[in-house]
Amino acid sequence: MERTRLTLLALFLCLCSLTWAQDFGKWFEDKTLRIDYIFSGDVNQQHIAVDELSVEPRWYGKKQKLTELPMEGNGQITVRDHRSGKVIYRNSFSTLFQEWLSYPEAKTATKSFENVFLVPMPKDSIDITVDLRNSHRKVMATLTHVVNPKDILIRPIGYHNVTPYVTLQQAGDTSRCIHIAYVAEGYKAEEMGTFLEDARKAMGYLFSYEPFKSMRDRFNIVAVESPSADSGTSYPSKGVWKNTALHSHFDTFYSNRYLTTLHLKDLHDWLAGVPYEHIIVLVNTSEYGGGGILNSYNLSMTHHKNFRPVVVHEFGHSFAGLADEYAYEEEQVPMYPASVEPWEKNITTKVDFHGKWENLIGKDPKAGFYEGAGYTLKGVYRAYPDCRMRTNEYPEFCPACQQALQGVIDFYTK
Repeated sequence: MERTRLTLLALFLCLCSLTWAQDFGKWFEDKTLRIDYIFSGDVNQQHIAVDELSVEPRWYGKKQKLTELPMEGNGQITVRDHRSGKVIYRNSFSTLFQEWLSYPEAKTATKSFENVFLVPMPKDSIDITVDLRNSHRKVMATLTHVVNPKDILIRPIGYHNVTPYVTLQQAGDTSRCIHIAYVAEGYKAEEMGTFLEDARKAMGYLFSYEPFKSMRDRFNIVAVESPSADSGTSYPSKGVWKNTALHSHFDTFYSNRYLTTLHLKDLHDWLAGVPYEHIIVLVNTSEYGGGGILNSYNLSMTHHKNFRPVVVHEFGHSFAGLADEYAYEEEQVPMYPASVEPWEKNITTKVDFHGKWENLIGKDPKAGFYEGAGYTLKGVYRAYPDCRMRTNEYPEFCPACQQALQGVIDFYTK
């Protein structure tokens, strides 16, 4: 009887896998459609424009749960079959543009930001809708455009002259895994040995934390050797400007530790033809800083004593949309209105707490509501006194963050 049950279970899983594969194969080729957008505007008005379309040889994103989302994000991209209007793919994201809108500069200035999104290459014409949402989780800008896969202006990339890369770890099942690329920033060609050492360290750091440690075989990881003319990164407030592969810099939004790149097209150009979906940029500097944006990328310095906690913390942002759990009196950013429940799984305003860490309350005496999170001292709560998303000193993700991370890993790989 036990053998029969196991056989039936194996058959069921096989049929599920076949169904998912057939659903993907009905609508899509095993290729990537890259869409470059320009997001622009100010706090009062935002605009979305298509910049360029490209096609890459393989698709490394999800092939199941195509229309489901593991988290809401601050924006979404939705793909519909042009003939029927049926939704055939969705993904969520956040952007630096939307974050910039929360700063005072956005009240007096207009700016534009590059953004790049990847979707599977359709077999027939599709309608793509991109929408941006504000802090009240309401759509503030939207664009729908048609893509014909036979369009002669879709540029093939990644077929030749692929940036050299090294496979650091191969997943147990490469057909259903999470693809991560570590990208070199501020490493000269002769410093690639140092970069590979840093990438291996970063990978080891990631897999020293749960739930990544227990789910390591679900990740496929490469290190991409993108060379820079100069070593290091730019630091505008110190008058330091470097010529690097991604033009990264500190002082993003005039915050000295905020290390980012605004050159997303360059980033994805370096990655064309590489097996990737999630991006971790390693910056060759000993200065403290980093940044992470959901389903876009994260950056971390590599030669500071806090490299280990920072590179893992920023991946919590970019991979799972975890919110920062800290707040400072001198630097509060009003990103979470008291009347709106944040979509992030690790913070709450108590407006609609359902589906977060309510299952931990009562089971774990430390689980509860600790005020001060999301850059706000009052009205925003975290689940535990401390966490990897709160301080560099705490040695692990709190149980609320661990279960959120595990949920995302399962979403992509089960």
